[in-house]
Amino acid sequence: PFHDDSSSVRPMAHLRKIQKRNPNGLETQVAKAFAEIETNAQDLRADLGPLRFLSAREINVTAHKKAILVVVPYIHLQQFRKIQSKLVRELEKKFSGKHVVLIANRRILKKPAKNNTVKRQKRPYSRTAASVHSCILEDLAFPTEIVGKRTRVRSDTSKLLKVYLDPKDQSAVEYKLDTFAAVYKRLTKKEVTFMFPATDM
Repeated sequence: PFHDDSSSVRPMAHLRKIQKRNPNGLETQVAKAFAEIETNAQDLRADLGPLRFLSAREINVTAHKKAILVVVPYIHLQQFRKIQSKLVRELEKKFSGKHVVLIANRRILKKPAKNNTVKRQKRPYSRTAASVHSCILEDLAFPTEIVGKRTRVRSDTSKLLKVYLDPKDQSAVEYKLDTFAAVYKRLTKKEVTFMFPATDM
């Protein structure tokens, strides 16, 4: 369910919060939520005012739990991060029962074929799948810091990436670890487990 507080927002004015000509139903609801938060949350108004998002979609976390993934322009990522914790809390109030995660829009450039004789500029590392996937992990966990990664090869040769988060934030983000993993798999087709390193007693 979406908690509508649109009485304080002009009709259709909320669509300025999304950079998309024909948003779907969910994206329209997210745009409306952005506009309402901008109007009603004084501590977010100045920073959120100039920001817009690109798209939004639902992702199944479990059979009974869904998350909302909001994609924002890479160029505005740092501005979003300034207010992300508060903004996500406010969005989750609007979409009760659903976790909300934000990631930046990044583009992967394909590796040039070996038989490609056309000389092109070398593909920057930031546009490789490895770099983009690593950045998605950081976006999902933010503001919690990733303190370690390990890849485990299972007996069937499939791989599982273990991502260790800063234990000081455990109580704040532990409830969202399944959501992080589900979103990452949906975006990359790769298995990941988010966890916290064991601490010495």
